Amino acid sequence: MASSVYLETTIPSYLTAWRSPELSMAAKQQTTRQWWDDRRQHFDLFISDAVLLEASGGDPHAAKRRLEVLDGIPVLDPLSDADEIVITLIDRLSLPARALMDAAHIAICIVHGIDYLLTWNCTHIANATFQPIIYDVCDDFGFSMPVICTPDQLMGDDYDS
Repeated sequence: MASSVYLETTIPSYLTAWRSPELSMAAKQQTTRQWWDDRRQHFDLFISDAVLLEASGGDPHAAKRRLEVLDGIPVLDPLSDADEIVITLIDRLSLPARALMDAAHIAICIVHGIDYLLTWNCTHIANATFQPIIYDVCDDFGFSMPVICTPDQLMGDDYDS
């Protein structure tokens, strides 16, 4: 059985966006496209209603492209345990109200036992200082913590950087 990967909304956003003139953004876009083309088939991919909601926002043409790449990826059911974990994460991580969806992505992965949470959101999700706190929340609720990483960190042994 392949490892499971939850695609947070930044993944389809970077995958489908027009190439950015900003070098660091363009590099993330390229890495995302390379992961998508070369590595995604090695994993069981999942998303949530939160991803679909976020991906459908903004420019209608960009939203259409994001939703097209997400089409066919299984959507995880919301589970009641996730709500309490979201509240706990917001409190313990001191997240602003605008980061509610970020906490939801983490909580959904936790309650579904997802192996990897793939994201470019390094402010509220893939933040190294948050990892011990997220681990403690998982432990408190009796769940395992997913590996929270960016596409370059999940590229595999055959990746030449």
